[in-house]
Amino acid sequence: MARKTLSEAMEWRYATKKMDPDKPVSQSAVDAIVEAIRMAPTSSGTQPFELFVITNSEIRAKIREAAKGQAQVTDGSHLLVFAAWDDYTEERINDVAELNVAARGESPLIRHYYENLKQQLLPLSPEQSFAHAARQAYIALGFGLLAAADLEVDSTPMEGFDPAAVDAILELGERGLRSAALMALGHRDPAGDWLLHMKKVRKPSEAIINIID
Repeated sequence: MARKTLSEAMEWRYATKKMDPDKPVSQSAVDAIVEAIRMAPTSSGTQPFELFVITNSEIRAKIREAAKGQAQVTDGSHLLVFAAWDDYTEERINDVAELNVAARGESPLIRHYYENLKQQLLPLSPEQSFAHAARQAYIALGFGLLAAADLEVDSTPMEGFDPAAVDAILELGERGLRSAALMALGHRDPAGDWLLHMKKVRKPSEAIINIID
């Protein structure tokens, strides 16, 4: 079977409502999706989030309760939790700078860049910091969704959950993290998903695309 084009993959994917619990996603596919998330761009390369890949059934059952009973959390074979930094700190930015130095070599340019970044980010309040970090996690979420579609793995991004409850379940506060988004991975159940056969609805290009020459 010919590989889908990017446009075909985007048309194929949808926010799957019913996943088949008897069809787990292969480890190789999960690894590829996770790698796409890791490789996603973020502001100044900070990658201010961590990804939790959860297969444990008991933990996913608890998160399902915190996610308004959404069945994909447990019917899918994997649940991804995007947990953003709860604050920007000097130590965290220094770690990013050192990662760059280790990969690219010692450079005054790198040092200067991240010192400037500290001046921008450290004055932010914790809520402002988390909001900024969560936006970076959402960029990675988008890459994960597209990678899943390319591999014909179904996915459902979720904001409909109690972040404080998920934070408590995963003990994120102890790690300086807060949950930002969930993403269930699985394979669709054609017989049980009411959304599958509905036409994809998007605004026309002229309604959202503005060309400025």
